[in-house]
Amino acid sequence: MRSTRRLRWAAIPVAAALVLVLAGCTDQELMGYLPGGFGVTNQTDRISSFWVASWIILFGVGFITWGLMLWAMVVYRRRKGQTGVPVQLRYNMPIEIFFTIVPLILILGFFALTAKDEAIIEERFAQPDVTIQAFGKQWAWDFNYVNDNVYTSGIQVQPDKSPGAAQGAIKQDSLPTLVLPVGKKVEIQLNARDVDHSFWVIDFLYKKDMIPGKTNYMSVIPERIGTYAGKCAELCGEFHSQMLFQVKVVSQADYDAYVKNLRNLGFTGQLGNSFDRNQPSTAVAAPATTEK
Repeated sequence: MRSTRRLRWAAIPVAAALVLVLAGCTDQELMGYLPGGFGVTNQTDRISSFWVASWIILFGVGFITWGLMLWAMVVYRRRKGQTGVPVQLRYNMPIEIFFTIVPLILILGFFALTAKDEAIIEERFAQPDVTIQAFGKQWAWDFNYVNDNVYTSGIQVQPDKSPGAAQGAIKQDSLPTLVLPVGKKVEIQLNARDVDHSFWVIDFLYKKDMIPGKTNYMSVIPERIGTYAGKCAELCGEFHSQMLFQVKVVSQADYDAYVKNLRNLGFTGQLGNSFDRNQPSTAVAAPATTEK
């Protein structure tokens, strides 16, 4: 009779695990409920796989731990008619070793996997096809298309005051826009003009800080045509929540047409550091460029 009860209790975590496995049959579950989807960039699948694998391992540890706790509570519970405190185990060498070695293995394993994936994600392209210089500023974005010597200067997003517009809606055409060609090696040089910002393209599953006086780099290959939301992910002042932008991944032909249009509009040259709020005390002459 007792063995039958124990089997029933053991079946609970097994059934729960089966439910989780059977439920994870859509792309959303397979992505671990991360935004975007498979193949947005050359790195999103790697990031989502690491995320999902980590949760599977942690849930496995959790089920084992919860199972042992439940087993101990059931098997060693106080029976009817028993009094006093049960026999106490104050020291057990095998259990102590187990509870030390297993967490250590998990920590070292996660560290090794994280370091491996991080090294791959952070590796810069030796010869990028497209180089973008992005400036974060309160509370908008400037983008230099370095290879083509054109630029766009963004303004803070504007509220949509048209009749019938939802509360808090913004004008989509006021969003600063970064256009990238699909399937090309893109290096984005990240800079800040005033305070700390953070460049976050949500569906790329990647963000990176923008620090005044320092250039950070983001190397990515966009692999799916579409429009992706971006925002500042570092609290940067009163209108931080409105520091939005969008990334449009387009075909090479559309990218070339966009660059040509910027050139026709007169947005030639590069926006340099002269627009930074905090200028160094000793100015160093920069190469002559057309700045607007």
